[in-house]
Amino acid sequence: MKRSVQTAGLGLVLGLGLVPVAGEAMAQSCTQKIGAVLPISVDWGRPIAETAKFVVEQVNSAGGVAGCNIELVLRDDQTDPKVGVDAAKALVDIDQVPVLLGSVSSGVSMPILTSVTVPGKVMQMSCCSSSTAFTKLAEQGKTEGLWFRTFATSRVQAAVGAMVARDKGYKSVAILYKNDDWGQDIGKIVAANLEKLGIKVTAQVALNDAQPSYRAEVTEALAGQPDAVYLALYPTEGTAAVREWLSLGGTQNMILTNSLKSDDFRKNVGIEYLGNAVGTDTASPRTPSAEAFVTRYVEKFGSQPNGPGLANSYDATMIALLAMQAAGKDAKGPQIAAMVAKVTDPKGTPVTADAAGFAEAAKILAGGGTVLYQGATGNVKFDANGDVSAPAVVWSFTNEGTKEDTYIPLEEVDAFVASMK
Repeated sequence: MKRSVQTAGLGLVLGLGLVPVAGEAMAQSCTQKIGAVLPISVDWGRPIAETAKFVVEQVNSAGGVAGCNIELVLRDDQTDPKVGVDAAKALVDIDQVPVLLGSVSSGVSMPILTSVTVPGKVMQMSCCSSSTAFTKLAEQGKTEGLWFRTFATSRVQAAVGAMVARDKGYKSVAILYKNDDWGQDIGKIVAANLEKLGIKVTAQVALNDAQPSYRAEVTEALAGQPDAVYLALYPTEGTAAVREWLSLGGTQNMILTNSLKSDDFRKNVGIEYLGNAVGTDTASPRTPSAEAFVTRYVEKFGSQPNGPGLANSYDATMIALLAMQAAGKDAKGPQIAAMVAKVTDPKGTPVTADAAGFAEAAKILAGGGTVLYQGATGNVKFDANGDVSAPAVVWSFTNEGTKEDTYIPLEEVDAFVASMK
């Protein structure tokens, strides 16, 4: 995965954690701010932020939202819940944004949702948080209809991880997971799926942030001599844990979540040790709209959108801005959230996910119509809890980055998930 072109636009301002983004069309007489809390200080987080900025540029070139230029105020959460909450509070209290994009980590998005956006009546749209805890919260009415995500829940990756273990013939698997909302969630689900397939789970071990060593945790996971290890970790602790794992004689048979689809992880562990490692991720459907996103992305950044969450970031940003357009000038979070259904209406007029599509959508919405947004992840459709479903892929590392090994259609994913319940 090439990062140099993707990250070129951030430069020194990343150190401040604040990036105002101006669009190409500056003729508008007003400006509307939206906020984003994303992990721009990590290698896979920066392209997610750049993708959101790209959407804002296109929307501004199409005339902005309700006649106003959009300014994206971007803050770094450093994948730290406290930092993320503080950043979100500043965006809501000081910048008074009606919409907040973010975050990536479920462990950061959850406290932002419960302590900042819901109390502040701000719509929150995440590209990448997958914990099923959000679904439970929505079912209880505690998100107040303000929460949406364009990334499928952890059930998809957990299902595909179990599929991989089954197809490779592993009889036993140890699980190492990050000790946060996301890691606990996906670790529990994949363990249940593996056991339903008759695969023994020899250990489920949580890893905390910023420990000087993970030797004790890795030793515990190795005790059962598993055929493979499932890693639901981020690159920093993932690198440290895998180094310990290999140094203590652990197998190179690894199943990775998409959070380890990272240049830093690949380089710091060493490609020579990752030959038997396979990863899982959600995927865009094989549709013209998804292919069009790839073309636009390559034209903009000069490389393929191979990193995690890029298509999801694109759609999260575009849908949020379309909902703002539908809600009208000076609309508040609840009004904007109520318009999401109007811009993702299966019976609406199809619109493309670019500047021309946004301009067309604005005209249709102004005339009282609805639109069907056809985006980077296909025709996005949210359920009552703000969730989506998605196809999946199995991937592996190469010397240059990653490659797709297997594409699993939505119908097959949904059928397997249903069979695990």
